[in-house]
Amino acid sequence: MNNTKVSNNDAYIAGKVSTAPQKTHQVEGEWFYEFKVEVDRLSKTPDFIPVTISERTLKNQINVGDSVNFKGEFRSYNKQDAVKNKLVLYFFAKNYMTMDEIQAFNNENVNTVKLTGFICKQPIFRQTPFGREICDVVIAVNRTNSNKSDYIPCIVWGRNAKFVADKPVGTKVEFEGRIQSREYKKANETETKTAYEISCKTVNVIENKLEESDEISNAI
Repeated sequence: MNNTKVSNNDAYIAGKVSTAPQKTHQVEGEWFYEFKVEVDRLSKTPDFIPVTISERTLKNQINVGDSVNFKGEFRSYNKQDAVKNKLVLYFFAKNYMTMDEIQAFNNENVNTVKLTGFICKQPIFRQTPFGREICDVVIAVNRTNSNKSDYIPCIVWGRNAKFVADKPVGTKVEFEGRIQSREYKKANETETKTAYEISCKTVNVIENKLEESDEISNAI
């Protein structure tokens, strides 16, 4: 019998370190560092991706401007402040990519994520001022060998957006895309904030409440 568990969360990034690694917290004697990696899109617009890595994985010191390549998971946690809980999203680096893995992507600026999870809030369908169709979806992704789940906001485009817009909470889906950083300001606020989400190019509905199966992909 094959007892190998399939991962619900596979993420890969390769780019340049844009902020100096900072030692931020310790878990059972193991220190973790945080920093950001700059990865260019095809349009050359950069995404700045927050990375968390164990000192045991990091091994050697890295500096701003260094080229790095990691495989891991895109995760979340709730950070409580004086007013409310904030969902914090980050790339958890589990290991460095091998040369074979890097070459398989055929792109030095790698940024790809594949998630399998459950729709946990009713999707929100909308249109941009230019008429482009978008659907905002939040999915719960169970961590392998853990009782924790990561809650990941995703943006789905075009006919994929229409396809997923009416899927009920609890529908099991598979999304593939890239980690996107986006700056924004809330109304009546001067502070610029950064949101992180998955910009999806492939959507697959694995199972819904009616136990039907359907799929649609590559709609961008």
